[in-house]
Amino acid sequence: MTGPLSHLTILDLSRVLAGPWAGQILADLGAQVIKVERPGSGDDTRAWGPPFLKDAAGNDSRESAYYLAANRGKRSVAIDIARPEGQAIVKRLARRSDALIENYRVGGLARYGLDYESLAALHPGLVYCSITGFGQDGPLAAEPGYDFLIQGMAGLMSITGPEDGPPTKVGTAVADLTTGMYAVIAILAAIAHREKTGHGQHIDMALFDTQLGWLANQNMNYLVGGTVPHRRGNAHPNIVPYQDFATRDGHIIVCVGNDRQFARFAEAIEEPGLAADARFATNAARVRNRKELVGIIARRMGARKTDEWLRILKRARVPHGPINDIAGAFAHPQAIHRGLRVELDHPLGVRVPTVANPIRFSGTAIAYRDPPPMLGQHTDAVLGELGYDADEIARLRKAGVVG
Repeated sequence: MTGPLSHLTILDLSRVLAGPWAGQILADLGAQVIKVERPGSGDDTRAWGPPFLKDAAGNDSRESAYYLAANRGKRSVAIDIARPEGQAIVKRLARRSDALIENYRVGGLARYGLDYESLAALHPGLVYCSITGFGQDGPLAAEPGYDFLIQGMAGLMSITGPEDGPPTKVGTAVADLTTGMYAVIAILAAIAHREKTGHGQHIDMALFDTQLGWLANQNMNYLVGGTVPHRRGNAHPNIVPYQDFATRDGHIIVCVGNDRQFARFAEAIEEPGLAADARFATNAARVRNRKELVGIIARRMGARKTDEWLRILKRARVPHGPINDIAGAFAHPQAIHRGLRVELDHPLGVRVPTVANPIRFSGTAIAYRDPPPMLGQHTDAVLGELGYDADEIARLRKAGVVG
């Protein structure tokens, strides 16, 4: 194995997105990630399609695009943890692991003897990361948490969408994804702590906490300013002009980050006087007089086509850009140059497209070793590494303990 985390083994008991996303990041960084799935059905997201990956004959497989998005680089072991023998296998895996990721309901793994207290008694150095909707305690701890629900409850939807429109969720599961990223940070920090002390610990990650926490400046606008932020469409609450504008044939994004850029922008749209106007000369003044200024800019931007503005604003050194759909984003020369689409050989006899990890190292480059695994693909190999012989594995499979 290569990668800065090639010395680590991660046991991934999670499903759907936040936990698997954390596991995939760790796998990209070189860790051996063993994904434990339910025999027969596996991770719920395997069935979340269409679309599904097509096999070499062009038929739909059981590998949904959703599942493929979050499970690259892992080994899949199908184990029935409701069975005592299945629990014994997971415990043996946990003893060999540096960290464990799970996203069962609070207390859900205790009845199997796979909760933190039980496993820490076997492996005091284990870093055990629990991901739930609302955390391990509090009035909502027992409630299920879904990304859409969390986006609404934790404030994100209240500031997303048109100013005169309804609350709107973000187009991808950002509460899940950011919680997964924070989980990786927490796991690596806990492992660093263990290197100094020898002690593992229980990490309590909640989608609600993460979602509210990363509202960043919007949180502080409320806590410092005392005014509840509201939806502004694509406009920025603290910077003007910083939004999209309609052109004669489409839209363009303009991001004016300081007063010098605004002066250049005013020249570019043939309104040089705006930069000297006391109502617009500073960002604070522009925020106060947002409506009047945006009206002036909108009239100017609507007079030319998008391509014209792209050329003009580039010459003026004003931050700007087009609004691409996802196909356009992957086709962009920058995405192609950076190699953001990565294809891997799949056991179905096809190549599966995946998206590159955005982390770039100078000395320990990420190696995209394996595609997202098929259900139970590595069961025999992993059990063999634990000391089970072929006859024992066959017996466990016949009994339905493994798949």
